[in-house]
Amino acid sequence: MAQQTKSKKQSSKKPAKKNSDVRVVFLGGLGEIGRNCAAIDLEGKIMLIDVGLMFPEDDMAGIDLVLPDFTWLKENADRVIGMVATHGHEDHIGALSFLLEHIPLQIIGSPLTIGLARNRIEERGMLKQATFIEVSDNDRIQVGPFDMEFFPVTHSVPHGFATAFHTPQGVILHSGDFKLDMTPVDGRLTDLAGIGHMAKDDGVRLFLCDSTNATNQGFSESETSIGQSIHDLFRSKEGQRIIVACFASHIHRVQQVADAAIANGRIVATLGRSMNKNVHLARQMGLLKIPDTHLRKIEDIEDIDDANLCIISTGSQGEPMSALARMATGDNRWLTLHENDCVILSSHPIPGNESSVTRVIDGLLRKGAEVIDSSTHRVHATGHAKAEELKVMHSIVQPEWFIPVHGEYRHMTEHAHLATQMGMSADRVLICQDGQSVVLSDDGLRRGDDVPAEYIFVQGKLDDMDPTVITERRVLGTDGFVSAIISLSIVGPNVEMLGEPEIASRGWVHGDEGDQIRKEAMHIVRTAVENALKDGKRTRQELERIVRRALGRFVNQRTRLRPMIVPVILGAHEGAEKSKKKR
Repeated sequence: MAQQTKSKKQSSKKPAKKNSDVRVVFLGGLGEIGRNCAAIDLEGKIMLIDVGLMFPEDDMAGIDLVLPDFTWLKENADRVIGMVATHGHEDHIGALSFLLEHIPLQIIGSPLTIGLARNRIEERGMLKQATFIEVSDNDRIQVGPFDMEFFPVTHSVPHGFATAFHTPQGVILHSGDFKLDMTPVDGRLTDLAGIGHMAKDDGVRLFLCDSTNATNQGFSESETSIGQSIHDLFRSKEGQRIIVACFASHIHRVQQVADAAIANGRIVATLGRSMNKNVHLARQMGLLKIPDTHLRKIEDIEDIDDANLCIISTGSQGEPMSALARMATGDNRWLTLHENDCVILSSHPIPGNESSVTRVIDGLLRKGAEVIDSSTHRVHATGHAKAEELKVMHSIVQPEWFIPVHGEYRHMTEHAHLATQMGMSADRVLICQDGQSVVLSDDGLRRGDDVPAEYIFVQGKLDDMDPTVITERRVLGTDGFVSAIISLSIVGPNVEMLGEPEIASRGWVHGDEGDQIRKEAMHIVRTAVENALKDGKRTRQELERIVRRALGRFVNQRTRLRPMIVPVILGAHEGAEKSKKKR
C-alpha cells in the first residue's frame, strides 16, 4: 500500500513546462443520476473519486442495483492505489464493496463517510480488502503521487468534501456534491474562502463540478428552514401517530425530525436496517443528539400512545423492499397503518423513482393514512447547488478548463451553458460521457482514449448479469414468447419430421382467434423445415435459424407484435463445427 502523510495547507507550484500528463477517466455518473465514479491517472498510479451505484430504472426488470463498469480498473488493478470518498451517499460509495472483490483499496474520507462505507463493506465481507484513511476539514495528504487537499462542503449528508488534486499539470478541483447553505444545521459551511484562496494562489487548471440542479434557477433552500416547517407540522398533528420517511444518511434531517418530535412530547423510534445503523453510528460520533430517554427500539413501542410517538423510517424513494413500501402493502412486521396515521415523505423523488414513489403513496392512502410530501408542504430541501449557487462557485474558482459532472445529460449541458455565461470560452468547456477520458498536458486539455463503461447489473447474488437478459425480459414483459417445437427422425442419411410442429406461447394470443393463428403458424413452420431438409440442412443451429426467421416474419405480419421466438429442435445433429471438433 502507498504510504500517506498528513499536514495542514501547503503551497504548490504552478505548472511548468515538460511536466507529466494527467489523465481523468469517467467511469460513471455522466449522463445519469448515480453510479458516480471517476479516476485520476498520474505517474503510473490511479486514484478513484467515488465508486457509487445507481438504483434500477423501471425498464430494468428484476434488477436490484446498477454498478459502474470495472473492466478498465481490473485491467489496471496493479496501478489502482486508492479512492477518495467525497461523501456518504450510496450513489458515491455504494459500489465500493463490489470493487473490493477485485482490487484492495485505501479509502480516504471523513470519519462519517468512512463509517457509512465501512457498514456496507462489512455486510459483504470485504473489510480485509480495505484500508481506511480519515481526513478532516482542510487537511492535505500525500498518497503515492497524489497530493490531495480537502475542503468542507455542505450537502444533505454531513462532512462532505470538495477535493483538490495538486498535480504536475496544476490543480484539478472536484466539487463533490454541494450546496451553498449559509445556515446549515451543524454550522459547517462550504469553504468558499479556502477554495478561493487556493484558486487565487495556485489557480485551478481543471474544474469538475456537480450538475444535478443546474436546470433549477435561484438558490437552494437552507436545511434549517425545513426544520421549522417540520416543527409546525408536528404541532398541527396532535393526537396522530407520525411516521417520517427520509434518507437514512440525512443525519441533519433525522436530527430536525427528532427535535420536533421531542419538543412535542413524542418518543422517537427508527425503522429500517440502514436507518438503525446510521442513527447508531451518528450518535456514537456525536453528530446526532437524541437523548436515551426519548429513543426506543421499534419492537418496544406497543405501550406508547399514537399521540406520543414518532417513527423515522427508510423508504422515501419507494424502494420495493423498504420499510415504508412494506407498510403500504401491509407487509411490515413492526407496523400496521391505520386512519390515525400521518406519513411525511421528507424527500423529493430522485429522477427515475417518481413512479415507485407514487405507487407507495397510493398504497399508504389506501391503508387510510394521511400522506404529506414535498409537492404540498416544505418538508425537503435539496442538497445540490442550484443555478445561482453554481455561478457563485464558478466566479470563485475561475478555472482554465471546465467539465460538468454528476447529472443527466441535460443537467450537464445547462451547466456548460452557465459556465459560458460566467465568462468561460466555449472551447474551454467540455461535455463528457461515461467511458470517455481527457488528458491534461502542457498544451492544454484534449480528449483521451475511451474505456468500457457499460451498465453492470446486480440481481441477488449475481453481480455481472449479461445485458441481453434485460433485453429478453423487456420483450417477454411486453409481447410474450412463442415457441416452436419440432421433432426429427434421423435414420442414416434420411431426416424427416415426426408429426406436426407444436406451437406454444405465453403472453401472445389467446381465444378462438389465437387458436387459428397458432394453426397458421404450425403450417408456416412445417413448410420452412421441410424445405430446409430438402436443401440438405441438418444441424440444429441451421434449423433453429430458419424456424426463427420464418416464424418471426409470420408472427409480425399476422399480429404486428414482436414476441420472443424460441425454436426447439429435437433429434437434430448438433452442428458442423462441433462435429469437426469431435473428429
